[in-house]
Amino acid sequence: MTTRASIPIWFFVGALLLVYGVLILGAGIYGLAHPPAVKLAHLHAGVWWGALLVLIGGLYCWLFFPGRKRGGSEG
Repeated sequence: MTTRASIPIWFFVGALLLVYGVLILGAGIYGLAHPPAVKLAHLHAGVWWGALLVLIGGLYCWLFFPGRKRGGSEG
């Protein structure tokens, strides 16, 4: 008897974070060339938050990729 591996929900969470991170990072990089008229534009929040989301999303996708062997007890 063979069992099918299920796809963890955390893989989809990671994929969403990765996509949103790429979009926010792209908008932040665009904002470097065309700065918005706001007081805190010099902090480049879009670049920082986009990079953070890309890192977290990439980590989740890598850790919870379907079919990836993980340590622990196999039941």
